[in-house]
Amino acid sequence: MLEGKHALVTGGGTGIGLAIAQSLAAQGAVVTITGRRAGPLEDAAASSASLFPAVMDVTDEQAVCETIDTAVQARGPIQICVPNAGIAEGRALLKTDMQFWRQMMATNLDGAFLTIRESLRSMTQTDWGRVIAVSSIAGLKGLKGAPTYSASKHAMLGLIRALAADYATKPYTFNALCPAYVDTDIITRNTTSIMQRTGMAETEARALMTDLNPHGRLIAPDEVAQAALWLCHAQSSSVNGQAIQIAGGEV
Repeated sequence: MLEGKHALVTGGGTGIGLAIAQSLAAQGAVVTITGRRAGPLEDAAASSASLFPAVMDVTDEQAVCETIDTAVQARGPIQICVPNAGIAEGRALLKTDMQFWRQMMATNLDGAFLTIRESLRSMTQTDWGRVIAVSSIAGLKGLKGAPTYSASKHAMLGLIRALAADYATKPYTFNALCPAYVDTDIITRNTTSIMQRTGMAETEARALMTDLNPHGRLIAPDEVAQAALWLCHAQSSSVNGQAIQIAGGEV
């Protein structure tokens, strides 16, 4: 389905990003995967000859510009852009300092903006393109205990919706995926954090997140990846500016 297409997935070495990258590669795309750590990227690339690792920090504008330009020169224009890199951490507002706020926004919002902007430079020279941002259920509702994270993901949806309006008559679509709690390393880290703060056992700490999904289980990364793949189908060309929930019945 995607033979000859070049995709870029930030945060593509693990979790949701890796699942999306592998799904795109399985459909014929060549995929540039980026992240801050070389190790996970190289391990991921070893799973498919169609995955190409590139170390890139999405908060560094120069790095984003140079890395994406290099990828385009090597593998052609980017026609599928997946800004997925992000951080998820809760902190009460009165315990939130500017460093925490800025880091969250720099990664989740600025990183998405830079990735999309630089990808569009080559995408808009082609006759087809998809931008699929990985937001969160926190982009659609306020997540208790995580006002900064919620704000960053709400802002991402505003960016996607505005771009969908700007390019509505063009052959490019802009959508966001909004998963609830997904079974990734973030869940593992948050479980450890909860245990340290509260003294809970691991099963209890993990259940705090699992039980917030209405269907009572964590979402598999591949479930999010399949939604991304669907947005690449020709039959999805009228789906534009949408925030698609993958949340087990969240309403």
